[in-house]
Amino acid sequence: MSGIYIHIPFCKQACHYCDFHFSTSLNKKDELISALAKEIELRKPEFKNQTVETIYFGGGTPSLLSNAELQFLIDSIYSNYNVSQNPEITLEANPDDLSKDRIIDLSKSPINRLSIGVQSFFEADLKLMNRAHNAKEAKLCLSEATKYFDNISVDLIYGVQGASNEQWLKNIEIALSFKIPHISSYALTVEPKTALASFIKKGIIEDVNDEQAHEQFHILKEKLEVSGFIHYELSNFGKEGYFSRNNSAYWQGKSYLGIGPSAHSFNGKQRGWNVRNNSKYIKAIQKNELPIEMETLTITDQYNEYVMTGLRTIWGVSFDKVKKDFGQSYKDYLLKESEIFINQHLLYIEEGHLLTTKKGQFLSDGIASELFKLN
Repeated sequence: MSGIYIHIPFCKQACHYCDFHFSTSLNKKDELISALAKEIELRKPEFKNQTVETIYFGGGTPSLLSNAELQFLIDSIYSNYNVSQNPEITLEANPDDLSKDRIIDLSKSPINRLSIGVQSFFEADLKLMNRAHNAKEAKLCLSEATKYFDNISVDLIYGVQGASNEQWLKNIEIALSFKIPHISSYALTVEPKTALASFIKKGIIEDVNDEQAHEQFHILKEKLEVSGFIHYELSNFGKEGYFSRNNSAYWQGKSYLGIGPSAHSFNGKQRGWNVRNNSKYIKAIQKNELPIEMETLTITDQYNEYVMTGLRTIWGVSFDKVKKDFGQSYKDYLLKESEIFINQHLLYIEEGHLLTTKKGQFLSDGIASELFKLN
């Protein structure tokens, strides 16, 4: 199984917390779309003997593209790759782009999964984040989207300054009222060089409260699991049969191509990333050059990557896989280094897999970094 991720680097406005690559100017949109199609063609030798099972439009705001533009890119993939009979094709979309007519048109396209960036159903939160939509638009788009799409994911952000635990629970309950089968939820993180970081530094907004974020993570987990969701990855909850096939492939170390400026790729042994600049990206592609930097991962890098992604999921880290792929010494190292976290009830071993406990889940990235080998 392989996947293709297409980065659409355009947004109506800049969210205060976002450090992804995007532009609020659409001047180069036509050139960029042509370049994306050309990169899709140029990179087909990388997937010569593979089947594409997921296509994911991320960003930025992919829903800024018209249905015709999205179809053009999907057709480019089908023309150059072997695509499975029933691929998962996801479009990240903002509520303000999803009018009833747009949703109906999308439902007639090959896109079969929507990932809707709601973030919150409360106006104060949306204003603090500088989102382009309001709470009314979020609810209206979900009311319509659920009529035409079965496979929908909603993004929610917790740990927002000024948002109480009671308000956070209400956010979750509103999302559940639409019978959504998948929720992705992330703690508000202060990334360097974002507007949010600047506001906090100047004292305009208070800093995020890690303790509150931790509490709200557990509120989320408990509420969703009672509601029949499976917590299959640190930030992702899905009903049976509705796990994101695209994201699951990332966490399980499968190959994917990243198309577009700033997009990342992975083939199991190498990681690549495209230039983070629209103009440079377009110029290179127009000259039939791939504006990508590649890094070959050492065995230790591959081990560290597997531990990091594995501990975030319900599948955990397989000791047999560690031994098979990296050698007995890595398995011995993992067993020894994990003892302290097992004693602290943050990790446990079950059927040959190392997994996080309920207490350890929120801390999984930090725990994983302590289990890394340095050479």
